[in-house]
Amino acid sequence: MGTEQQLLNDIQLGARGARRQLYDRYAGYLMAVCMRYLANREAAQDVLQESFIKIFTSISRFNYRGEGSLKAWLTRLTANESVNWLRKEHSKNEWTGLMEEESSGFLAADEEAFAAGDAEPDVGNLSMAELQRLIEELPAGYRAVFNMFVFEQRSHKEIAALLGIKENTSASQLLRAKKTLARKIEELIKQKRK
Repeated sequence: MGTEQQLLNDIQLGARGARRQLYDRYAGYLMAVCMRYLANREAAQDVLQESFIKIFTSISRFNYRGEGSLKAWLTRLTANESVNWLRKEHSKNEWTGLMEEESSGFLAADEEAFAAGDAEPDVGNLSMAELQRLIEELPAGYRAVFNMFVFEQRSHKEIAALLGIKENTSASQLLRAKKTLARKIEELIKQKRK
């Protein structure tokens, strides 16, 4: 496989098989991006297909900025498509209600304790597949905010705008996602020690 620049040049020149090479090179990785958000293989496959339609229709407008920029653009586009799917799946009021419902079992004392410095669990003994599975098990709202903040490095302001929620809701969802994920990691580590 050549560089991203070579692949882009081939696509722009209409070289036979260049689009297929792009798909083959990135489909697996982008499917993992979809699964991080959706945790439903069928929905993730649909979103991946929609993502590649957008990729192929807009790649001529992509501004290449060096090796890695294509992958970053593909990731961002796919993450955006995943978020769009979540928003379509739930109306704005339903999505906001889902976020509030997920938060209902989380006590303020838990939030304060975690914010005050609960130690993050040691994930060194867990595989990437195990971590991915634990992220997929998070409730939809937690998972969406966690992925956008951690993997997409978006601000709470951006997340709030994308999900149609308030910034403080985004921040509290992230905190709750971290707390839930930390608990799940600790449980898995304990199981593995037995």
